[in-house]
Amino acid sequence: MSRAMKIIVGLLGVVLLLVLAVVAYGVVQVKRPFPTTDGELTIPGLKSEVQVYRDELGVAHIYADNLDDLFFAQGYVHAQDRFWQMEFWRHVGQGRISEMTGAATVDLDKFIRTVGWNRIAADTLAYYEAEQPEYLTVLEAYSAGVNAYIDTNRDKLSLNYTILSTVNEPWEIEPWTPLNTISWGVVMSDDLSGNWSYELRRAKWEKELGTATTATLQPGYPYADRPVIAPTDEQVNELPEANGGSGAVARVDWDRVDFGVRERPLNGFVFGGGPFVGSNNWVVSGEHTDTGMPLLANDPHLSIQMPAIWYEVGLHAPEMDVVGFSFAGVPGVIIGHNQNIAWGVTNVGPDVQDLYIEKINPNNPRQYEFEGEWQDMEVVNEAIKVNGGEDVNLEVLITRHGPIINDVVDGQSDKLAIRWTAQEPSRVLQSVILLNQAQNYDDFREALRYWDIPSQNFVYADVEGNIAYQMPGLIPIRKNGDGLRPVPGWTGEYEWEGWVPYEELPALFNPEQGFIVTANHAVVDAEYPYYIDTYWNEGDRGARITEMIEAAIDKGKITADDFAAIQFDAYSKRAEALLPLLAGLSSNNSQVQAALERLRGWDMQLRRDSVPAALFEIFYMQLVGNVLADDVGAENVDRIFSPVFMRELAKQPEAVWWDDGETAVTETPDDIILQSLADTVAWFEENVGSDMNDWAWGNIHSAVFPSAPLGQSGIGPVEAIVNGGPIPLDGGNGAVNANNWSWDKPAAVDWHPSMRMIVDMSNFDASRSVLPTGQSGHPYHPHYDDMMPLWQNGETHVMRFTRGLVEETAVEHLILKPPAG
Repeated sequence: MSRAMKIIVGLLGVVLLLVLAVVAYGVVQVKRPFPTTDGELTIPGLKSEVQVYRDELGVAHIYADNLDDLFFAQGYVHAQDRFWQMEFWRHVGQGRISEMTGAATVDLDKFIRTVGWNRIAADTLAYYEAEQPEYLTVLEAYSAGVNAYIDTNRDKLSLNYTILSTVNEPWEIEPWTPLNTISWGVVMSDDLSGNWSYELRRAKWEKELGTATTATLQPGYPYADRPVIAPTDEQVNELPEANGGSGAVARVDWDRVDFGVRERPLNGFVFGGGPFVGSNNWVVSGEHTDTGMPLLANDPHLSIQMPAIWYEVGLHAPEMDVVGFSFAGVPGVIIGHNQNIAWGVTNVGPDVQDLYIEKINPNNPRQYEFEGEWQDMEVVNEAIKVNGGEDVNLEVLITRHGPIINDVVDGQSDKLAIRWTAQEPSRVLQSVILLNQAQNYDDFREALRYWDIPSQNFVYADVEGNIAYQMPGLIPIRKNGDGLRPVPGWTGEYEWEGWVPYEELPALFNPEQGFIVTANHAVVDAEYPYYIDTYWNEGDRGARITEMIEAAIDKGKITADDFAAIQFDAYSKRAEALLPLLAGLSSNNSQVQAALERLRGWDMQLRRDSVPAALFEIFYMQLVGNVLADDVGAENVDRIFSPVFMRELAKQPEAVWWDDGETAVTETPDDIILQSLADTVAWFEENVGSDMNDWAWGNIHSAVFPSAPLGQSGIGPVEAIVNGGPIPLDGGNGAVNANNWSWDKPAAVDWHPSMRMIVDMSNFDASRSVLPTGQSGHPYHPHYDDMMPLWQNGETHVMRFTRGLVEETAVEHLILKPPAG
């Protein structure tokens, strides 16, 4: 070998060693945060030994001798697997995101501090300290467990922290406190119950389009052909006669109202927001099942993220024996079952926020008018710390109705203040613990008395064979108004006069039909004496689930496999309503004609290998734009569009909405449909290619699971480390398998079934569940995304309950021991 060759070989060897060293360092850094999940650990703060068993998917079952140790260990285990998620969430809950991420998120913190999530959480903590100290004890035990993990792993808590604190300035990892847990409840309440943004949009539409046109474009719930969860004549409660205030629209000079407000993100902060927030659950009585005992299913639809929003866990102690889905950062189980009862939840979405128009004193902009007198505002000064920057000082002005959400208060225009049920101390943690310990229907119903916000549709089953439904929550009784638009705050005519009594909230017990379905559709009918909401989900999912349950019952006894098929069903009722309009149409454009033929032979299932599924979804988007853009402006179409309006329009070929007012001719439905199909073809040719065989739904309808905040940093290598996916998905907007997407980013999934659960009351060990990603929040951990293929394909794993099965199938066993002596 020549000298030159030897030098080259030597250099290559050095380079190889350097590469190996870098790889080895990277592997070490990646694995450092992985927790110890097998063996023994001595943990100060425990009273007795705790056993933690994990199965092949990392699902932890915790066994303790007392509740203090149980919640301590839950906090410890949550921190082991999800500390970064907990760290980010607590900064969100307190409006302190910018302490981690810098100036880019100051506006988010301004919104949170203005609305007062931090102040709301502090008020709730004060309530527990003064009124319910036994539940404060739960929070303190949980916090102690989290802190035990932080204290012994401070230098290796998360790869995400290592990356972000390298790019930004490191921040102090503070001890976990009960306030951090309570703040999470406020985040949940905002994302799942916020409608004040709709009031703003509604007011703008009525100003620009007129009240009548807005009402036409925004029809209420289609009671004639969609189900109601709890019809008034089937409820178990004795209800009063309707005696509500006037729903008349107040006369407002909208030109005086300042619409410049501190906006929340369209898709919320953690759970999501906007028109797609939803979920499915249902329960079927044993009279209709193959086991003779009830079956219960649940799949909440929430914002897509990494790791999953839920954490599966089993909590076992003498006073509590429960398994199901928890939030990292919160003690207890939110959805699941114990040894006697099971429950699942979907979002009600009641109208629990109102915007009040406040007249400001032109001579003193710190005063507002109420019933003819100027009243002083409360002034709160908030300091927002910014990573790598100067503090931002924020002045928050609060009226009798709540904080003013405008950017500037100058006395020259009317401002907007927000009233929200969450401004009352929330007892939801108390409700969770009581629910976990409930042994029968009466206990279940009593536990939900304290579930103040966000209001949820609870379905219930027990080992006695009962099924039930309960809607809890603080629902305001308005003196006047319908909650759809901002109302005058100076007159005193639109105040809240209390809450709907819990005993009069919608409830069912063993209904005659033998099953209960909730999918965010109308909870009550027009006969119910109290106002809950106007704009429920359009009812497609509720109707489809009901149809599938009835069909399964008609064939014989319904099974858990039938439940799983319903959860993964991708049938489009939007297609069912619109495809008949394609009958008899033809086109000289060969691609449009091919699209027509594919759609006519389609089974209306939004499957990822289906070309007509993709064609219809993009066609629907184009059709809505072609129908409405000339009337409302292209920029408003996706916000004002209503699936109920489109379904009704399909029955009205003579409706003026079919005509494009920007052309000289009068268009017919056929014209607009063919134009929309041509636009669909053009969209695919531009975004996918010219071969229609490549236009399968899964080629455009895919999911990336972003890890906040690094997963949306725009830095490709970092996003590749922390994010999951992309994976192609079945389902779509309005389907039971609701993998939803927004029209501004066709067809990237931003909402998904955040877990799936089926509980078998005849044999809890036959129950099933799955997460979209995995149990771990550590990138590259074996359990970071190992459930993803199951979830993607509508499959599940065994939801173990009995200790014998848990121990028999455990692959890891961690013993947490108190210090000797």
